[in-house]
Amino acid sequence: MAEITQKKMEQIALMWNARGKGLITHMALDIEEVSTEGVRVRMPFNPDFCVDADQTLLHGGILTALLDSVFGLANFVAIDGVSTMATLDLRVDYLRPARSRADVIVTAHCFRKTRHIAFDSGSIWFDGHEEAEIARGTASFALTRGETSLFDAMTEGKAS
Repeated sequence: MAEITQKKMEQIALMWNARGKGLITHMALDIEEVSTEGVRVRMPFNPDFCVDADQTLLHGGILTALLDSVFGLANFVAIDGVSTMATLDLRVDYLRPARSRADVIVTAHCFRKTRHIAFDSGSIWFDGHEEAEIARGTASFALTRGETSLFDAMTEGKAS
């Protein structure tokens, strides 16, 4: 696949960050790499997301929300002309306890797309521990295409 332009990558990142609400905003996600081959995003360590007294064990729901959000970014990068998307199915396999105070890294890519469905996969690990995945996920998304894509609407200032 062809690489996207630096300008479009920056615009997608701005749009994705601007549309974040609630928990996603609280995650303070930082896009590290973006291409049509996939994305890499960093979530800084946040003790509010931990479920133990030592504040080292991340709640599984945080990992699920993180994957779902980053899959959406991967779809926007890989698929032109999407007006909206909705998660149809999301599966997360937790491979080991998410116990650390390190930043969390997630990679995701859209490995197949049809006119109306996108299929994604991704994985999560702690920074510096790429060999020890915390979780791995797959998802499918319903895509809606309209006259104006969400990307075009956002870059032209038409979407809220």
